[in-house]
Amino acid sequence: MAVAMASAANCGVYFSSNTNKLNFPVFDFKNHSWSAAFVTTPPNILEKRSVRLSFSMMGIIPRATSAATAVESDGSFQDTDTVPTPKVIIDQDSNPDATVVEITFGDRLGALLDTMNALKNLGLNVSKANVYLDSSGKHNKFAITKATGRKVEDPELLEAIRLTIINNLLEYHPESSSQLAMGATFGVEPPKEKVDVDIATHIRVDDDGPDRSLLHVETADRPGLLVDLVKIITDINITVESGEFDTEGLLAKAKFHVSYKGKAIIRPLQQVLANSLRYFLRRPTTEEASF
Repeated sequence: MAVAMASAANCGVYFSSNTNKLNFPVFDFKNHSWSAAFVTTPPNILEKRSVRLSFSMMGIIPRATSAATAVESDGSFQDTDTVPTPKVIIDQDSNPDATVVEITFGDRLGALLDTMNALKNLGLNVSKANVYLDSSGKHNKFAITKATGRKVEDPELLEAIRLTIINNLLEYHPESSSQLAMGATFGVEPPKEKVDVDIATHIRVDDDGPDRSLLHVETADRPGLLVDLVKIITDINITVESGEFDTEGLLAKAKFHVSYKGKAIIRPLQQVLANSLRYFLRRPTTEEASF
């Protein structure tokens, strides 16, 4: 994953008024000046720091309905069952040629054909990698590439993939609404408890060899978070090389392989990075400004 951020970038995932056969809005990407690669020179640290990405345009998404289809659900659960924690993993590490996506929602997921079609509507190639079962449920894995056959590396498009999957979960599994942060805006039932960002936010930087470090971020989930994190990191001249972004219920958990001028991040810069992320994540989302 390598990202170049430009100071005059037009950032964000946009939605058009067009709908698909499910009467669900589709993504419409506007022209922007961000590089679709995750290893280039980050912007100058003196660039404007106060501008934050806004995903407020996603308010046009209709709330999910209670209708579910056989292709998205296997029908093996009862309404009285405990609702499992939905998990969506965007994995940029395990496959050098493709973005691997893993979706888990207990044993409630079916073939996910509509989710695959929704991802294809983003102009992506999607293939079912494998399905496996463990104590946490059924894990559905997909391998995703761009239409060119190349791995997805643009953080905006990665975030669009994540939100598309979550939107489909809310559409076909409305019971997931109370288990997802996006359920407060797009679902039929908001989460019963709100995550305290100060308590939920944990940031750690570990050694990952002589040439890079491993950044761990855990915080309350919200739309646009993946893009926001990458921007904050690169704003202080740190390069994001690859990583993994997990949505686990109300929380987001990210692991980024990062470096500074081709080397691991030294302790003083680690502290600057951690402080920048904490400050950003704890700011109220109402302060976000759109480009």
